[in-house]
Amino acid sequence: MATSRLAFDEFEEGYAARVENLRRSAVRDLFGAISRPGIISLSGGMPDISSLPLDEVAECAARSVLVEGVKALQYGGSDGRVEMRRTVCELVEDFGIDIEPEDVILTAGSQQALDFLGRAFVNPGDHIIVEGPSYLGALQAFSAYEPVCDVIDMDDEGMRMDLLEAKLEELGPMGAKFIYTIPNFQNPAGVTMSLERRKRLLELGHAYGVPVVEDDPYGRLRYEGEPVPCLRSMDPDVIYLGTVSKTFAPGLRIAWIVCPRPLLAKFNLCLQGAGLCVSAFDQVFCEHYFHEVDWRDVLDATVAKYRERRDAMLAALEEFFPPEARWTHPEGGFFLWIELPPYFDTEQLLATALEAGVAYVPGSNCYPDGRGRSAMRVNFSYETPEHIREAIRRLSEAISDRMDLYRAFLAAGALAPDPSEP
Repeated sequence: MATSRLAFDEFEEGYAARVENLRRSAVRDLFGAISRPGIISLSGGMPDISSLPLDEVAECAARSVLVEGVKALQYGGSDGRVEMRRTVCELVEDFGIDIEPEDVILTAGSQQALDFLGRAFVNPGDHIIVEGPSYLGALQAFSAYEPVCDVIDMDDEGMRMDLLEAKLEELGPMGAKFIYTIPNFQNPAGVTMSLERRKRLLELGHAYGVPVVEDDPYGRLRYEGEPVPCLRSMDPDVIYLGTVSKTFAPGLRIAWIVCPRPLLAKFNLCLQGAGLCVSAFDQVFCEHYFHEVDWRDVLDATVAKYRERRDAMLAALEEFFPPEARWTHPEGGFFLWIELPPYFDTEQLLATALEAGVAYVPGSNCYPDGRGRSAMRVNFSYETPEHIREAIRRLSEAISDRMDLYRAFLAAGALAPDPSEP
């Protein structure tokens, strides 16, 4: 019989200091829990790719080798195939972005692009500016480079420009290395930045000499309302990140950075050190898909599913959640943000929710400084409307039980009233 032993890390003294500062991914940590039978996951951000015409996709995969031959299976240049970069130019043209292949570098997923931002710009102690809340994957990628993350709160029009201007004034010219934003259907809040604020953001970036980074994975996933121009379409100095993960296949790990060419040279060096090049086969595969499949019709069918699921979640929240809770109403994307009374701790609540069969991301994972403890991110892109409704019902019961317990302790004098509560 095998016996368990305590494991000691013989390399503990040899690790770089930066490893101690790396953030964990709440979504990845939850994968084990959400794989259990009966768990409905509102935690991840997986796209629904069930509408893909797999027979046509298979033909694209086969032609990737039959047409390109060994080129599809060989090393490639670190900036990516010119054919795929030309395809990116065609894709972003829909957003009013006019570029050439020389303005693009391909990366192995947007997460690698985020890592390159930190690698190219950030020394330990440098300031970067992020939205509050912000994408947890970005915070994880940036954490390796030990920045000071200055958080700018949002409202229903996106990042607050008055707070941003005050922070930039405090830091002084070029006092921050970059401003990171997801202006379209923000992850995790689901909020879309208004046109007026986009214009002001660009003005402030130029006035203080701080680059603006626009992360746009969800730009094509609009369910209502009118499109708002991309930041990059308004200013060629914007660093623009895009991906095929939400329009084709996340498993291919094809994404891109569009930015001024001197900066592309720095990102090219980052890519050479990180992985030499992006998979040639995956690039060729994408080229065939976007040129030979009616991908817009496929995406329209997927967007219709997402709209139905978003509507199901909003309806369930109205039906089941207590009046003390507040949530966003996303016009697109994958997520919405729920805020509970300040006495809640959604990290602690998660264990109860998992026992009830629901997973979500606690809000504190979406801040670099421990804020957001009474909030949560929930996803509606992957589960069916029926599962979403049931998940919200279960979650509401766990929340109501916690509220009843709080009130009981309050009535018994075991707790001091929360001063932020009415």
